[in-house]
Amino acid sequence: MEVLEFGCGTGSTAITHAPYVKHIQAIDISSKMIEIAQGKADAKNIENITFQRSSIDEFSAADQTFDAVMGHSILHLLSNKEAVIAKVHKMLKPGGIFVTSTVCIGNTMKFFKVIKTIGKPFGLILRAFTAKELEGSLTDARFEIDYQWQPGEGKSVFIVAKKAG
Repeated sequence: MEVLEFGCGTGSTAITHAPYVKHIQAIDISSKMIEIAQGKADAKNIENITFQRSSIDEFSAADQTFDAVMGHSILHLLSNKEAVIAKVHKMLKPGGIFVTSTVCIGNTMKFFKVIKTIGKPFGLILRAFTAKELEGSLTDARFEIDYQWQPGEGKSVFIVAKKAG
């Protein structure tokens, strides 16, 4: 499998999946995170991951490049969630999968207002949406939900969605 992970952070997820796939392209907006991730991969002699400093908006790949795309703990931080989901759909091969775990705090507005107020001066942007709204964003972009699990309302939702159409 050819895999893309956007918002890879320190590379832990990519490193965990590396033995099971052909190649992982792992991107993150932070050059420091990429540096840490590359160091971790080098220490384990993992050679099938390419780490790159890039946002998902900046990242370019041909249509139908990837068998799977992972975006963990990132969609709620994006101002353009629907555009990113559409971009992921284009990058996936027919039948490809998008795996995401996403904070869904749309029903916990009191908590959200506190976090949003505290985080705004530091450039932290949180988008409040529910798991149902995220599911709708995925199906609107022509994904079929293969698996969905959420441990409780207002918690992160884990979704495996297959490219349809």
